[in-house]
Amino acid sequence: MKCNKTKCKVLHVGRRNPKHDYRLGEERIESSPEEKDLEVLIDEKLDMSRQRAFAAQKANCVLGSIKRGVTSRSREVILLLCSALVRPHLEYCIQLWGPQYRRDMELLE
Repeated sequence: MKCNKTKCKVLHVGRRNPKHDYRLGEERIESSPEEKDLEVLIDEKLDMSRQRAFAAQKANCVLGSIKRGVTSRSREVILLLCSALVRPHLEYCIQLWGPQYRRDMELLE
């Protein structure tokens, strides 16, 4: 199986990382300040603020779609739609980028 060298990136993690150059065969692999894998955005400082903003943006888009597309404003309908469509965006990989939030959400239930 051949490796696609154009899709390979190096993510240097940590403050004291010497950031060596890596090669795949004769070609140098590009370095990247952040990468997304399985919809989780990870940067070289392991800072999850961009991931939280990305999740909130997706959840807001779904909320806007609900607001525009649903005529019923009853509490039961809105809660059902939010728990089915919005909450998964906010909880996806939450153990990675906000472990204390998961505990708080369980306490609210």
